Amino acid sequence: MFGIFIAVVALPGAWASHVLKKHQVEDKALQGTGGELAEHLMERFKLTDVTLEESEVGDHYDPESKCVRLTPANMSGQTLTAVATAAHEVGHALQHQSAYSPILLRTRLVKVAMVMEKLGSSAMLLAPIAILFTKSPAVGGIFFGTALLSMLTMTVVHIVTLPVVFNASFGRALPVLREGYLPPEKIKVAEKILLACALTYLAQSLASLLNLSRWLAVLRR
Repeated sequence: MFGIFIAVVALPGAWASHVLKKHQVEDKALQGTGGELAEHLMERFKLTDVTLEESEVGDHYDPESKCVRLTPANMSGQTLTAVATAAHEVGHALQHQSAYSPILLRTRLVKVAMVMEKLGSSAMLLAPIAILFTKSPAVGGIFFGTALLSMLTMTVVHIVTLPVVFNASFGRALPVLREGYLPPEKIKVAEKILLACALTYLAQSLASLLNLSRWLAVLRR
């Protein structure tokens, strides 16, 4: 049963990586690169306070700095993956512009999760020392409980992220791409890429749930 759960966790991420890599092929029939499309959409939708940067740590939209960040391959690549990914990330900026409630909730939760992650890491390091010096399992339980709460907070963030990313792909990016940015025969492929963008986050959510369930199982022993 555990092996099946591992497979369920791994498969979405593996499929997403396969799709994104498969369509990372230069296509001169496209109107431009991912970065050029992002700049155009930001101008079209009057996202005047949003910036565009190249990033080595993955494609994402940062709501704190209001910045769309694309990897070098997607910034300068004239590929279906680059174009669809750029539209997806600008989709997050459009969510922010329209005060889409799930992305605002996620932004607030991320701040809490960052604090809890630091507390959780410290608690895991200090728990053995606290138990050694106090000889009290209850004290150790408090430290481990803090670490568990940290993991639970991050799991909630991942779960809240799911409607955000699916909306960015299919509620924002896809309708825009259908407006002549891609020829009809490439829309089906773009749908797969946008699904892959969303499933990347789903894989993170499932991995977070797996990690949390493993710690819960340890604590029940």
